[in-house]
Amino acid sequence: MRLPDFEAWAIFAAVVEHRSFSAAARALGLSKATVSKAVTRLEAHLGASLFHRTSRALTLTETGRSLAPRARRILDEAVCAEEEASDAASAPKGLVRLAAPMTFGLERVAPAIAEFLGDNPGITIDLCLDDRRIDLVEQGVDVALRIAQLPDSSLRARRLMPIRAHVVASAAYFGAHGRPSHPAELAEHRCLWYANSEVWRFTGPGGEQVSVKPEGPLRSSSGEAMLPALRAGLGITVLPDFIVAADLEERRLEAVLAEWSPPPIALHLVTPPNPLRPARVEALIRFLVEHFSGKSAR
Repeated sequence: MRLPDFEAWAIFAAVVEHRSFSAAARALGLSKATVSKAVTRLEAHLGASLFHRTSRALTLTETGRSLAPRARRILDEAVCAEEEASDAASAPKGLVRLAAPMTFGLERVAPAIAEFLGDNPGITIDLCLDDRRIDLVEQGVDVALRIAQLPDSSLRARRLMPIRAHVVASAAYFGAHGRPSHPAELAEHRCLWYANSEVWRFTGPGGEQVSVKPEGPLRSSSGEAMLPALRAGLGITVLPDFIVAADLEERRLEAVLAEWSPPPIALHLVTPPNPLRPARVEALIRFLVEHFSGKSAR
């Protein structure tokens, strides 16, 4: 029986994680030639290409995409075995890649990570703040925080806390355009909305369902980017507590349609499907769960 080329599988996983042969070589302490030869050796054994290689980009083929999670599991299991056999299991160390939404990441996650790093000096965090939904496996992300209604997927998700949304605008806007008394009236208003949210949906106190397609002067991938236009009386929108709480408290913005609820959303902790995780990743997950579970996003 021919043993699998475990070294080549692990190197392939590192190239996927670091998104280049050079970066993987630096992370592994190997030469670029050694990394390239290992991937070529694995491709020859499999009889299929794992990467599309150009002078400017390195992307996974369909075969590479389907095999990347398995390669990651091989590497993770080896790392976990070594950590369990060493003192690293009680004193985690190494790099953890964490992804989070931009505004929530700046206001809530970054302060939490500062606390975590103070208690775990051996761990390094690579914090990616982006409102786009990234592929955790392809981007080599260990943990992600997502605010959404999560669709079914192969990822492992844990709900941490609810997040409330409000329909908000400034007093000046309401003075010029009136206050909507029903969500259907929003179709006649100047709306500001998320680029990935083409329809607003609401549920009334009697269970009535209403959908509205927002139209107006600003569409953005960032809720925080809408605040100057909102404060200037240029439109109305739906935004979560953690973005508008201060403006509501200080009366720069006002909320309407309180009896109508947008679809419930929550903060979720999401990880790749592989149940094997290094001790450093488990330490961060435990911290995030304890820090955010049972809290309000306000």
